[in-house]
Amino acid sequence: MEESHGKWGMVIDLDRCNGCQACVTACSLENNIPATGYDNASYGRGMHWMRIIRTWEGEYPDIKANFQPVMCQQCGRAPCEPVCPVFATQHSQAEEINLQVYNRCIGTRYCANNCPYTARVFNWFDWEHPEPMNYYLNPDVTVRGRGVMEKCTFCVQRIRRGEETAKAQGRGVQDGEVQPACAQVCPTNAIVFGDFSDPESRVSQLASTQRSARLEESLGTQPRVVYLQSLL
Repeated sequence: MEESHGKWGMVIDLDRCNGCQACVTACSLENNIPATGYDNASYGRGMHWMRIIRTWEGEYPDIKANFQPVMCQQCGRAPCEPVCPVFATQHSQAEEINLQVYNRCIGTRYCANNCPYTARVFNWFDWEHPEPMNYYLNPDVTVRGRGVMEKCTFCVQRIRRGEETAKAQGRGVQDGEVQPACAQVCPTNAIVFGDFSDPESRVSQLASTQRSARLEESLGTQPRVVYLQSLL
């Protein structure tokens, strides 16, 4: 059977997101992201690959909090790619995912400066994982050393596992079979992940609604993360 790859993407329903941060926690645990602590975070050295933007709407006492998860937008025309002098940031032509090759990265931070979504973080230190925290490290994901850039990869290790399992069984990847950590733990099902090349997939159908929008779409970066705008 010929190997096939999906055009992976994500849809986030802003009406469903309640800002619980479960996605941020799951992302950190799945991808061996260290907890840097309050002091380092206050210096802008937080390592999380996702953040929840909170905005307020209305005037007191009739005020409403809005939440928007933001991660690497997996741009089809990623501004971070052409500026890397060592080609550490690569675009997967098969899945159309922006990948980071850690053993190439020399930490110039050109990619971070060229990212309009502030979705990349620089690893400042060799973070320690004292016992028993070292036991939670995911063996499918490398533990990065200081001096490299990091970012969301749509949990590419899960994508690879799903594709290899489907190939071994002589079939294609089924809709909903591959779930990144953030989508798996979302208690309100605000995050939907799937194959944009499949018109019958849930992400394709949600992205085709009138509520769909992309961050800074006017820049022409062609993000693969779609947001469903609030109905209210």
